[in-house]
Amino acid sequence: MSIAGRKALVTGGAAGIGAAVAHGLAGKGVHVVVADLDGDAADKLAADIGGTAWAVDLLDTAALEDLTLDCDILVNNAGIQKVAPIHEYDPEAFRRIQRLMVEAPFLLIRAALPHMYERGWGRVINLSSVHGIRASAFKSAYVTAKHALEGLSKVTALEGAEHGVTSNCVNPGYVRTALVEKQIKDQAATHGIPESEVLEKVMLTEMAIKRLVEPAEVASLVAWLASDDAGMVTGASYTMDGGWSAR
Repeated sequence: MSIAGRKALVTGGAAGIGAAVAHGLAGKGVHVVVADLDGDAADKLAADIGGTAWAVDLLDTAALEDLTLDCDILVNNAGIQKVAPIHEYDPEAFRRIQRLMVEAPFLLIRAALPHMYERGWGRVINLSSVHGIRASAFKSAYVTAKHALEGLSKVTALEGAEHGVTSNCVNPGYVRTALVEKQIKDQAATHGIPESEVLEKVMLTEMAIKRLVEPAEVASLVAWLASDDAGMVTGASYTMDGGWSAR
């Protein structure tokens, strides 16, 4: 069954995984709201796909508390990263990551559920990570946030089931995005190795398939989870990690 005519909100939608998801959903006839801190980039992408742009700072969570959303599909994708040992980790950076990657998704889900309940149909899709089910050193804030997102997604699944709303996580390994590329310098410094060795010696060591995940691959899974074919899939975490979590 088609999801054409549905309305989706994709956070962090102007680049990387978010942009791929926006393109993928738009290609299936979904009207996509591209939500991003970079308003110009959101405007450009929205124009390209026939969607709508929403320039928003999701770190300003107080502004989200009275928000109402009329979307049918909510994709919580926005994220940031910081790599450092716990004893050197800046407390404000830790709080910032929780605010963007846990508190903001909670508030957006809270804002979207009434509309979904009213229509008797909804999809909440949370871009988690293999770090939502596995840990890595030097990523205390990110791993904590992704584990919390997993729990939020499961509770949403239980509460939404009787209203026709599903909630699931997508758990990729390292994806070919600017966020991953920015980590290479920090990973090199933290591990004491050249930047040229980070991919082989840090990022891909646990993956059986030795390559980065492509954004379009993640987008294809998101589109399936948004479809009616996935109506019995809820409370799940779908890994796309090249075998990392099989260990």
